[in-house]
Amino acid sequence: MILIDPGLKSDSPLNPVSAKPSSGPAAASGRKLPAKPLRLPSTRTLARFLTRAQTAVRLRGQVTVLLTSDAAIRDLNARFRGKNQPTDVLSFPASKLVQSQEKGDVAISVETAIRQSVEQGHSLTTEIKVLMLHGLLHLAGHDHETDAGEMRKREQILRAKLGLPLGLIERAASPALSPKVRKDGATARIRSRTIRRRKP
Repeated sequence: MILIDPGLKSDSPLNPVSAKPSSGPAAASGRKLPAKPLRLPSTRTLARFLTRAQTAVRLRGQVTVLLTSDAAIRDLNARFRGKNQPTDVLSFPASKLVQSQEKGDVAISVETAIRQSVEQGHSLTTEIKVLMLHGLLHLAGHDHETDAGEMRKREQILRAKLGLPLGLIERAASPALSPKVRKDGATARIRSRTIRRRKP
């Protein structure tokens, strides 16, 4: 299920960013940010990708993806991780009591995704898909902060299968490709916490 923060209306243009990319392929080519406002991909497009990605990850059960703002994701990051700063994606695995039906939630900052899409030289839709895949891998139990490279390998295989460009772990491993906006250096995985209140 795809949810859009009421502050990010899918039929309204998003605020364009007017700065030059600071890192990544776009910066290397001298590419500037788009002058025209960007639009969120449709919930139908993202829901189709979510189904494909869940199948590829082998993650059965309901996943909710929230597209939100830097301010909202900063609040979640502060509340659940103790880091008072925005990030690109947060994963919230469901409680073990409901894991047979629900796998958890993923929150994505659209504002950060816009900056990263420009820095990486691809579309906003592509960046949201990259972030979604990363969040799903965390929901499936992977953790690149503590494993021996297993999540990175899995993400590489799935990116190729799903037709996605460079993943978050690879960007973080290569400073020349890592967007500077990702100040905390990694996405979060928070066990047994959810963004929304679940039914008993």
